[in-house]
Amino acid sequence: MSKKLKVLLTNPIHPECHEALAKECDVVVAPDAKPETLKKLIVDCDGLIVRCQLAQDIFDDAKQLKAVVRHGVGLDFIPVDVATKKKIPVANLPGSNTNAVVEYCLATIFHFRRGLARLDSQLRIQGWTKARPLADPSTEIAGTTLGIIGAGAIGSQLAKAAASLQMKTIALTRRPETLPKDIEPATKAELFSQSDVIVISCPLSEQTRGLVDRASISMMKPNAILINIARGPVVDTQAVIDALKAGSIAGAAMDVHDQQPLSGQEAVFDCPNLLLTPHIASITASSMHGMSAGSVKTILAMLNGERPKNIVNPEVFL
Repeated sequence: MSKKLKVLLTNPIHPECHEALAKECDVVVAPDAKPETLKKLIVDCDGLIVRCQLAQDIFDDAKQLKAVVRHGVGLDFIPVDVATKKKIPVANLPGSNTNAVVEYCLATIFHFRRGLARLDSQLRIQGWTKARPLADPSTEIAGTTLGIIGAGAIGSQLAKAAASLQMKTIALTRRPETLPKDIEPATKAELFSQSDVIVISCPLSEQTRGLVDRASISMMKPNAILINIARGPVVDTQAVIDALKAGSIAGAAMDVHDQQPLSGQEAVFDCPNLLLTPHIASITASSMHGMSAGSVKTILAMLNGERPKNIVNPEVFL
């Protein structure tokens, strides 16, 4: 680059990667993720690395913005259509957090099936005799069925892990012909009625908003669990709460929520057999370093006039 350009980070990135970026550009880290704060800071920036939800009008006054990179995969944080109209290229990092999310799903499955946290707690509080019987109703996952909604990179890798654990995998997808050989296509009704574990890993779109509705949940087995690592609005949260309180499903895990962050006052906090996490399925030390390194590499390339393959709106160059 002929001059030192300015890059805005909506949130901090890995320190080593921040340092590498700062050698090439002036780096500004937003003090908060409020829309008004980001709109003010982006005015004189050349690049933007995104780790939070952006407002639809974020690019209105970004007259010199040349590159936007999603620190991760999901593009719903960025108004890509607006960026495209303004000829601003946007990139993401496919596969950068796949391992972390797959491991989160596996950890969640074992959390419900073996109940180790409860066993540990009861052993410490009530002793061996009281804790020991809690293991009796625990179940193994070998021979059970995993249902995946959205068999992209995460779903496909999760299916491989499930196969090694002797689980059968079925999937609901718009393109069943593209499924790997170890995943069987299923209709929505088949997936919800046959699966012992259901993992939601599809993007949020108008087609998937509310996809997991009350009717779908009513088809689930009594011992089935539901894991949402997609986006909150894909699922009817109240329907999940009602099913858990009625005992008609065994458990659910929500890493994503209708409104984020959670305030602590939501109905999900008063619900049995519900594991809540603060949108961290993709976050580990390893994945954070990988996503930060990928973000820095991509934005420097874009600011240098290159066109990386991970640009999601290449039509801006036409």
